[in-house]
Amino acid sequence: MNEVNFIVREPLLDPKQRVIGFQLSWQKPSDPSGSESVEDLDSLMTFVAEQLHDDDKGFLLGDNLLFLEAVPALLQTEGLKLLSPKNTVLILSKRYFVEGPELELIKEVRQQGYGISVRGGDLSGLDRSLLSQISHIEVQLGAANFAAQAKTYAALKQSSVRMIARKVATWQDYDACSALGLDSFVGKLHLTPRPSTNQKGLNSSQTTILQLMEMVRKNADIQQLEAVVKRDATLAYKLLRYINSAGFGLRTEVQSLKHAVQILGYSPLYRWLSLLLATASTSGYSPVLLETAIVRGRLAELLGQSQMSKSEAENLFVAGMFSLLDRLLGLPMEEVLSTIQLPDAVTEALISRGGVYGPYLALAEACELNSMLVGSLAESLRISPADVNKAHLSALVWAKNIASAA
Repeated sequence: MNEVNFIVREPLLDPKQRVIGFQLSWQKPSDPSGSESVEDLDSLMTFVAEQLHDDDKGFLLGDNLLFLEAVPALLQTEGLKLLSPKNTVLILSKRYFVEGPELELIKEVRQQGYGISVRGGDLSGLDRSLLSQISHIEVQLGAANFAAQAKTYAALKQSSVRMIARKVATWQDYDACSALGLDSFVGKLHLTPRPSTNQKGLNSSQTTILQLMEMVRKNADIQQLEAVVKRDATLAYKLLRYINSAGFGLRTEVQSLKHAVQILGYSPLYRWLSLLLATASTSGYSPVLLETAIVRGRLAELLGQSQMSKSEAENLFVAGMFSLLDRLLGLPMEEVLSTIQLPDAVTEALISRGGVYGPYLALAEACELNSMLVGSLAESLRISPADVNKAHLSALVWAKNIASAA
């Protein structure tokens, strides 16, 4: 139940390393002894539907796909009806795809536009008559019979069924999946820098951004800030584009840096510059790593909002973003921290996860994995599981709006 469980997300990548969706599930032991109960699956579906559906805006994750485990008993629930059919893929075991009332329910939901993914299906033995009833099928990548798999996958690619590989552990495996035309569920790849031959370190735009961050930290005169920004037209454009994005929720369009400071103040501007610092990287990072950094920063900020001042919560955003900046820039964290003066509490959180900000950052990190530390960290911060889960999904929505402005 969402009153005691924590949501775990798993990004789904396309062959260009872009995040095109998430599988959401309740936290499980690393070696679960059995399937989740119908009640647990229903509570997850209902909770996710309530958080990601808006009566006016509809589905809040844009074009992203949402993968949820299901059983036939859930296919007529109110929670499912709140989810966008074109954005929702229900994962069902292959045992339900036999003639009978369960298969009829699956066909009915498929006709309504929901995606259906088969788990545990054997491609070679799959009844071809069922292809029209499914949108995705989970496959296992194995080096031992790669050639045979490639032939089978090539035949399936002629249909409309999309193939999903699970537990893709390395970028090499990911490349193999991409070559076969698969979309790939990833494990820790969203936290793993993509190997690159590009030059690591700071480029000219990032050097300018760091200069601006230091000036903002010292409350430099707005005319001085504008003079620095005007040296880089691309930087000025991106800064205003970010500030005017849906993720920030401003009612009026910001036309200039001076206007931005007047509306936002220096502290929010500082966190926007930390976003730009990451997106200006040329070290060859994968897009999923950047999106993970944005989600982590926003989640840490949301977790702290109810317990600290606005400026302190904004420092949490910076801490979350900077916690992955070493991977985004291809530099050791010590070198990253040597390039800019951060508040001592932020530095302490980044180095040791200690101090006032450290536990919030650690909790945001734990939410990215199936970590049993989530419960103890949330309890120590006196944040309920429901509030952690709401913040988690809210951070995903916010990051999607920000990513669209990149």
